[in-house]
Amino acid sequence: MTHTAPMISNNILNELKTCTQLQYNGCLKVRSSKGHQWTFFYRLGRIVWAQGGSHPFRRWRRNMAQYCPQIDTYQLYLQRREDVKINQCDYRILELLYKKQLIRREQIHAIIENTIAELLFDLAQKTSLISARCDRTQEVIIEIPVSFTSADVFMKKMQDSWKFWSGAGLANFSPDLAPIIRKPEQLQQQVSESVYKKFVNLLNGQYTLLDLAANMKQSIVPLTRSLLPYINRGIIELIEVPDLPLSLAAVQKSTAPLVACIDDSPQVCETLEKIIVPNGVRFIKIQDSIQALPILIQHKPDLIFLDLVMPIANGYEICSQIRRVSALSKTPVVILTGNDGLVDRVRSKVVGATDFMAKPVSADKIMGVIGKYLPLETQNQVKKKLRELDVNKPTIIWNN
Repeated sequence: MTHTAPMISNNILNELKTCTQLQYNGCLKVRSSKGHQWTFFYRLGRIVWAQGGSHPFRRWRRNMAQYCPQIDTYQLYLQRREDVKINQCDYRILELLYKKQLIRREQIHAIIENTIAELLFDLAQKTSLISARCDRTQEVIIEIPVSFTSADVFMKKMQDSWKFWSGAGLANFSPDLAPIIRKPEQLQQQVSESVYKKFVNLLNGQYTLLDLAANMKQSIVPLTRSLLPYINRGIIELIEVPDLPLSLAAVQKSTAPLVACIDDSPQVCETLEKIIVPNGVRFIKIQDSIQALPILIQHKPDLIFLDLVMPIANGYEICSQIRRVSALSKTPVVILTGNDGLVDRVRSKVVGATDFMAKPVSADKIMGVIGKYLPLETQNQVKKKLRELDVNKPTIIWNN
């Protein structure tokens, strides 16, 4: 069923209207029965800031990258991590940037308007079929707002956005979902090689639809609609993803080297896991050979152990598939087999395997291979991830 207007519950609509009519100063908190929460900050009945939703930090970084690309947003949060739990910390950072003349008023205005618009849209979609509770509180009042737009203007924008989104047949999809390729071989048959490579690099389950639209400088509706035929056929799936990490420790945990083991034997997978994880390396086991490639594309491991003899798809076939994916083409692949013969070694090299290991595996052998192809330089992994998060931009030092 296609909805032509957002189905916000009457109590939420009434509260939004009441806050405007009363020229309210304070916060309006909306909590859904499923645990979602949104907070709208009012000044004289106008919405001057908003926070909450599924991805507050991801949204903050996306908007900052779009409207203030010169600012190192990640480093700001690391420097001011003591404020992260304080209400509207990101808003206070915008105020400080403006006071220090590091960003212009129109940049702040664009970030604030986009943030409020995204959260109102999110509110409309997530509370359409569930109950929600509204509470007014004056625990935080923004005395001198940087931006001062009518709440009615935001409501009109939200209605128009929802009408456009649902009219494109997307009412059942959240823009906070991330596309991931589930059937790469089918996709490769239906698109050109250049398009396929772009899809593999971008549709990896790490970037939401909103992230992709911002990064590609495209409107989110035509972008999502272009993926819809592949989504409907199960070639691409939209999945829920977590917010970006806020702390260096979280980044370190999420960026420690990742090793994958593809083996239909639970015992082999468990043995490798017990050897690898205590050494500060993340580990994923894949026992279904059919699902191996989509999982590898999603997680992009730094090293792959691959069993040679498996039902349906053997190690040779999977290794060939891996080498055809640009994001995995240089990933070390170590073949595991109980038959340490010359023919198997030669054939493994032909399909692109990096090395060869005979079963049964031992801790010395496994750690020797990891040390050879994946030096355990966790700090370098963290630095690499931080570079991806734009922390190499000029650092801003706060004096206040």
